[in-house]
Amino acid sequence: MSILKKPLVTEKVSGLNESGKYGFIVDEDANKVEIKKAVEDMYGVTVEAINTMRYQGKMKSRNTKARIISGRTKSYKKAIVTVAEGEIIDFYSGI
Repeated sequence: MSILKKPLVTEKVSGLNESGKYGFIVDEDANKVEIKKAVEDMYGVTVEAINTMRYQGKMKSRNTKARIISGRTKSYKKAIVTVAEGEIIDFYSGI
C-alpha cells in the first residue's frame, strides 16, 4: 500500500508551487509523520510542514431511460506539503 497516491496538478496547487508548496492525494489512513517520510524518501527533499484535508465525496445523479441513478464520488484525503526554501519537486522529470 502506497501512502502517496498521486500528485495534485491543478491551477490552484500549481500557483502554490512557486512558494514551495506541493499537493498530493494520500491514503485516507496516513498521518502527517508517514506522509512526511514518504515525500522525503520519494523526492529527496526536506519537508518543513504538512497540512491535511479530508474531502467527502460529492452526490451525483444522472437520468437514464429507466430511472434516475444517484451515487457518490470517492472520498479522499489531500496533503499540502511545504518543502525547505530553495528545494523543488519536479513531477515531470520522468516523462
